[in-house]
Amino acid sequence: MSTLLVKNISSLITNDETLGDFQNGAIFVENNEIKQVGFTKDLPDSADVVIDAADKMVCPGFVNVHHHFYQTLTRAVPGAMDEKLFDWLVRLYPIWGELDPESTYISSLIAMAELILSGCTTASDHQYLWPHGALLDDQIRAADEIGLRFHAVRGSMTLGRSQGGLPPDHVVQTKDEILKDSQRVIEKFHDNSRFAMTRVVLAPCSPFSVDESILIESAKLARSYPGVFLHTHVAETKDEEKFTMQRAGLRPARYMEKLGWVGPDVWWAHCIWLSPDEIQLMADTKTGVAHCPSSNMRLGSGIAPIREMLDAGVKVGLGVDGSASNDSSHMIAEGRMAMLLQRVAKGADALTIRETLHLETTGGAAVLGRDDIGIIRPGMAADFIGISLNTLPFSGGACHDPLAALFLCSPAQVDFSVINGKQIVENGRLTTVDLEELIAKHNETAVKMVSKYPVPERYKLV
Repeated sequence: MSTLLVKNISSLITNDETLGDFQNGAIFVENNEIKQVGFTKDLPDSADVVIDAADKMVCPGFVNVHHHFYQTLTRAVPGAMDEKLFDWLVRLYPIWGELDPESTYISSLIAMAELILSGCTTASDHQYLWPHGALLDDQIRAADEIGLRFHAVRGSMTLGRSQGGLPPDHVVQTKDEILKDSQRVIEKFHDNSRFAMTRVVLAPCSPFSVDESILIESAKLARSYPGVFLHTHVAETKDEEKFTMQRAGLRPARYMEKLGWVGPDVWWAHCIWLSPDEIQLMADTKTGVAHCPSSNMRLGSGIAPIREMLDAGVKVGLGVDGSASNDSSHMIAEGRMAMLLQRVAKGADALTIRETLHLETTGGAAVLGRDDIGIIRPGMAADFIGISLNTLPFSGGACHDPLAALFLCSPAQVDFSVINGKQIVENGRLTTVDLEELIAKHNETAVKMVSKYPVPERYKLV
C-alpha cells in the first residue's frame, strides 16, 4: 500500500457541501483513494509522499468532456484562421488525412500535457479519422504513459467527398469496419470499475458525416456493454438544423431522439442552436452536453444557452474542443471563457464562480457518468490539483478569494497535480514525459503534415 499526504493547504476547496472548504487543510490518500480530509493537525503527519501545500489552493481536478487531440498539429494554420465551420473543415480535412499511428500518439501526448498542466485530471477525446493504420490504441498508450484518466472516444465517419460529405474518401470507413473495430476496442480497453483509468465511448462524428445506420448500430453496440457511453456533435451551427429538417423533418435534438441518441449514457457537443423544447428534452432524458465556449467564439458559431440548460437541470460539462478551433487546451482558461461568455449574453450574474467550478468538475463528471471524481472527500478518486497563490497574476486577488481569482484573474498553470493517487506534476513540471523532446517531435510532425497542403492563393498575404 502506498500513501500520500498533502498538508498545510492554504485554501482547500473540497467541492463538497457537507465538508465545506478549509484553511490549513490536509488530504490523506491510500493507493488511489482519498481516505481522510480535514485540518492538518487532525490528519496523519507522515506518508510515503508528502506535499507541503502552504500558500497554495487545492481543488478537485478538472474534467474535460470534448476534445480532438490530433488537432494540436494544426493550430493557427493559414487558411483556417477566419473561416466558419464548414470552410474550416474543408481546409483542414486533407491535412488531417495525413494522420498515422505516430502522429496520433504524439499529438495526443501534447494535448494531454497541456490539459494536465492547466488542471485537467480526466479527459475524453473524440477522434473520428483513422487513416494510415492509426488506432484508438495509440491514444490509450499515450494516456497510460502520461498518467491521465481517459475516456477514449472511438469516433467514425462514413460520408466522404464522393458521397456528398466534406472529408477525403480515404479518411472515412464502412459501417462494418467501424463496428468491428468499435467492438474490438471496447473488449480490449473498456473498464467499467470504480476509479477506472480507461473507458471507451462510441461516437459517430455528427449527424451530417455518417449514415443513419451507423448512428443506430453504434448505439446498439454501446448499450450491449456496461458503461459504454455515446457522444456526437449536435446543433453546433444553424446549418445542421436545415440538414435535419431536410433529412427527417425534425430539429436536431428531436432527430437524435428518433435515432435513440438520448439518455443518461449520451452527451452531445456544443448544442448552441436548440429550442427551449429541445433543452427540456435533454433535461427529461438526462442527456448531457459538452460546452465549448472558446471554439464556439473562434468559429463564430454562436453562444450556447448554458444558463437555460442549467436552470432546466441539464448535465453540463466543459470541453476545450479541438486545438484547431480553440488553439489551446487550457482548462482554467476554458472555465473563464464559459463564465464571461454567459455574462456577455445574459448579465454579470449569469454564471457564478461556484457554477464555473461545477462545470469544470462535478458537471463534467456527471456528463461522463462518473460518481468517483470531481469532489475531494473520503471514498473518492485521488484526483486533485494545487495552484500557487503567490504569483503575479493572483496578487491582490487570491488574498481575498482564491477560487474567484482562479477564474477572474489570468489563467494559471498547476504547481502540482495528483491523478489516481500519483503525483503527475511536481513544482510545475510533468514527471512522466520529457516535454522539451516531445514538443520538438510534435513541431516536426506538424510542419511535415501541413507543408503538403500549401495555403490557397486567396489566403496569402500580399
